[in-house]
Amino acid sequence: MEPYRIEISDEDLRDLHERLHRTRWPERETVDDWSQGVPLAYLQELCGYWAGGYDWRATERRLNALPQFRTEIDGVGIHVVHVRSPHSHALPLLLTNGWPGSIVEYLKVIGPLTDPAAHGGDAADAFHVVCPTLPGYGFSDKPAGPGWGVDRIAGAWAELMSRLGYDRYAAAGSDWGTSVTTRLGLRAPESVVGIHLMPPLAPPDPATFGNLTDSERAALESLREADEWGSGYSMQQSTRPQTVGYGLVDSPVALCAWIVEKFWAWTDWDTHLDEIVTRDELLANVTLYWLSRTGASSARLYWESIRQVNEWIAGSAGEPVTVPTGCTIFPKELQRPSRRWAEKRFPNILHWGETARGGHFAALEQPELFVDELRSFFRLVR
Repeated sequence: MEPYRIEISDEDLRDLHERLHRTRWPERETVDDWSQGVPLAYLQELCGYWAGGYDWRATERRLNALPQFRTEIDGVGIHVVHVRSPHSHALPLLLTNGWPGSIVEYLKVIGPLTDPAAHGGDAADAFHVVCPTLPGYGFSDKPAGPGWGVDRIAGAWAELMSRLGYDRYAAAGSDWGTSVTTRLGLRAPESVVGIHLMPPLAPPDPATFGNLTDSERAALESLREADEWGSGYSMQQSTRPQTVGYGLVDSPVALCAWIVEKFWAWTDWDTHLDEIVTRDELLANVTLYWLSRTGASSARLYWESIRQVNEWIAGSAGEPVTVPTGCTIFPKELQRPSRRWAEKRFPNILHWGETARGGHFAALEQPELFVDELRSFFRLVR
């Protein structure tokens, strides 16, 4: 474990600003909404702020205030944030995010998780928090060859926790982190005390189709609509990630639009996205992808594993996952299986939460609900 600090050069920031100022814009969309993608006026305003108002150095200082390390596992350097609780009895907790997220998602929750007493909670709920960065993302290395799918990443995470000295720990995840965490539960059940999935990935059960609940019908409609109107990014990244990667690594505006569209579509807001995720939070995440040049490398995880994951979402349940399981369904999530569907794959569900607010980036959108859900489940298995 080598200590690590993020140190972006002034030259890289100047290059970003110059590219933003030199953008060749397309004409505006022919509709008055987001149905053709990110509207021109919105993106011009956001990127104007990116070039002239957003302060990466403030984000860099905030990230560098956290203990960071890098270690090589299976030939790939892995970046990890490891924040130990001041409480010696704390339960180690491995948190894994996905695309298009980053460590930025967890900045609001690390404090309450590691030191609940300092944030109005109970010290008995304390965690030692471990946030590794997926291979090909952020400040982890970009794999030079194929094979780094969710199963291999789960194996790397098991090795990472061992190196940190944890032989008994909890694991939680969202997006790609849901699948990695699930595979970790299968791979290391002797070490993983429980997995918390936001959401669990489980296919609809045909045996229930004759008596579907209203929420199950809504979940099926959500999957249908996402397949028709919201899956283009996944199809591109899972078939030709290199092709789309050239634009994502060369044009900051292309990268910003590619990522921000998903925040707009997957976040639970009422009138404006920035009610829930501020411009600075959006741009902290986008800038991290830009400065680490991971537009192409992060997309390759879709090429590696999305077919396997899609089978878990809409095909067969696959191998039962028997470790103690907690599940949270946020209302703006794309996948919202019912408990009876999820129990076909996860027969040991001890906690099932359905929150009133929140979407795909729950730790960023609704940090208090996110923390409460983790605490509620892991109290059962500590």
